Amino acid sequence: MTQWTMRPWSRRRALQGACAAGMAAAIPASPGRAETASMNSRLSGSLSPVHDPCAIREGDTYYVFSTNQPGGGGQQIPWRFSKDLLSWEKGGYVMDDLPQWVSDRVSGAEGVWAPDISFAGGRYLLYYACSTFGKNRSVIGLLTNATLDPKSPQFKWVDQGLVFESKPGDDYNCIDPNHVVDREGQHWLAFGSFWGGLKLIQLDPATGKPAMDRPTIYSLAKRPTDDPGLDAIEASYIVEHGGYYYLFCSFDFCCRGADSNYYTVVGRCARVTGPYGDKNRYAMSDGNGTVVLANDPSSRWRGPGGASILRDGGQDYIVYHAYDARRDGTPTLRIAPLVWSQDGWPTAIL
Repeated sequence: MTQWTMRPWSRRRALQGACAAGMAAAIPASPGRAETASMNSRLSGSLSPVHDPCAIREGDTYYVFSTNQPGGGGQQIPWRFSKDLLSWEKGGYVMDDLPQWVSDRVSGAEGVWAPDISFAGGRYLLYYACSTFGKNRSVIGLLTNATLDPKSPQFKWVDQGLVFESKPGDDYNCIDPNHVVDREGQHWLAFGSFWGGLKLIQLDPATGKPAMDRPTIYSLAKRPTDDPGLDAIEASYIVEHGGYYYLFCSFDFCCRGADSNYYTVVGRCARVTGPYGDKNRYAMSDGNGTVVLANDPSSRWRGPGGASILRDGGQDYIVYHAYDARRDGTPTLRIAPLVWSQDGWPTAIL
């Protein structure tokens, strides 16, 4: 088992990777050209409001699913599509209304948060969460579909109901789900926000639900502190690269428009269950992480977080939202190529 160096949590420490993340601030220039425009600068079409985006490709089409926005009505989980990953169109919504089982379990829930899309076992799995701000009475549900193409006769989202839930008294919060398949073909679900941090449970591949009635809950990362204002961690996303599992997550606060100070960090481990550590081998269980997307309060794009990773052939992309300070802090879709260093650490090409 890898042993990570432990040390007291420090917000300053978590920000030290900002300079490294900015070293590759633009895609390398082509011969004969002074500069190549960044991918983010070339995005167009329906880019907002988009919060907590997740992306996947089926055939020649890319799809993005995201969190419902306040006042969005009864329809749930907006989705968008693109043929080139640059120009985006609004497609519609996955569900016509919030499922009744969600309303029965989570009083006051108004919309679906942080969906996660994946393909496994010949079907698409769309995990989603419902909760209310500041409470950990939360649920994770699952929708399945044979295809993402709404023109296909096989297209039909089927709600599989409750996957996992948290209640007052639990040290975890069941939001921000992320489905993971490890090297051995075992299925897992990462989740968590504030409270005891990010967690992981094993799933039954056949159902997409917990493999046992009382699953073992693994702890992946947290920000231990006596100050409840400094324990902000959420939006876990796990991918494998070069023999390691990489845990991406967001620190600090979203959902405050241009005043949001969200940012994205990463750590890694040879085992999907952890323990995860940052580039300097400091433990993520002690509040550490190597910065991938830094927050710059002087820039147009604030609070970059809620990230997922799109794996498209031989190229990885980090798909995230940021708040547009020029448009009243509107959450906006952002996509950047992700490159890996020789020693196996990711950098977003912004």
